[in-house]
Amino acid sequence: MPGRRRRITTLTSLVLLLLAAAVTAACTSSSGPGAAPARTQAAAPADAEAAGSPYWVDPQSDAARQVAAWEAQGRNGDAQVLRRIADQPMALWGPGDDPGPEIRRAVNGARAAGRTVLLTAYNIPHRDCGQHSAGGAGSATAYRSWIGAFADNIGAAKAIVILEPDAVPHMVDGCTRADHHDERFRLLSEAVDRLKRNKNTRVYLDAGNPAWIPDPMKLVGALYKAGIDRADGFSLNVSNFQPDAAGRAYGAALSQETEGKHFVIDTSRNGDGPLPGDRQQAWCNPPGRALGVRPTDKTGDPLVDAYLWIKRPGESDGPCRGGPAAGRWWPDYALGLARRARDRGPS
Repeated sequence: MPGRRRRITTLTSLVLLLLAAAVTAACTSSSGPGAAPARTQAAAPADAEAAGSPYWVDPQSDAARQVAAWEAQGRNGDAQVLRRIADQPMALWGPGDDPGPEIRRAVNGARAAGRTVLLTAYNIPHRDCGQHSAGGAGSATAYRSWIGAFADNIGAAKAIVILEPDAVPHMVDGCTRADHHDERFRLLSEAVDRLKRNKNTRVYLDAGNPAWIPDPMKLVGALYKAGIDRADGFSLNVSNFQPDAAGRAYGAALSQETEGKHFVIDTSRNGDGPLPGDRQQAWCNPPGRALGVRPTDKTGDPLVDAYLWIKRPGESDGPCRGGPAAGRWWPDYALGLARRARDRGPS
């Protein structure tokens, strides 16, 4: 891997200094879990497709069903606020048993609307190191079958796939057992190749977030083993709360070491940044957070292909702070995210 191993020390140091400054500034200006940030006036629900978003909006999302239920109950005010989530495109996370039916539903809906479908593949064996989102395919053979079905059901449709959130960073930070690394690298690399056989599928291999692996250089070798050279790029901040400026600086440093790969940033819940302070489980259902930049491919940054809602706002991070199991819909938390939304474009 000649070329990418060469370090441009001064530039890398400068980028890391900018990253640190961005994170510090965002945390300093955060309103905190109990404070009420400045709000814009309530607006009519945003129809992402009518507004020209390239991404498909799922009419059967949990948020959309909750809006309908609250309207039927006469909770029209809450329903109107929750439309800030329901009317936006979000990634569909392929079910771990059989991804086919749900992906076909999404692909058919996106094709009919002339949009791109957003998908997340999250079924790697030994997933999440046995933590809140533990699970995944039971074997390498099972995973190969699953990712094959995932790719087959996308077919020729226009799709963006976020490939296995946390899988690479968990190897870098030591959470995933060392004896599982070789198999995981092979499975990720094979998954990139399988998905890229679909001519209209763009693949972004997950690379964690700036607060997780503070030095992006530690990810470079692992990303190459996982197939980043054949992927379209990498994803950042999935299910996390790091501010956009920190993500852009971190992504730029990582892009420099991966031969200019582009990236996408999850902005689903980072409108007020991370929970202030160095707290245990600050990532798990933190209070006082807000929706971030609405999904768009107009980012104003040549390296950032899109701001996306990869984590579906309102789905729990796990059974912490009174939340349901990981991935379960939590309407009260969703309503809080929507109430605190800044309703802004990229900054």
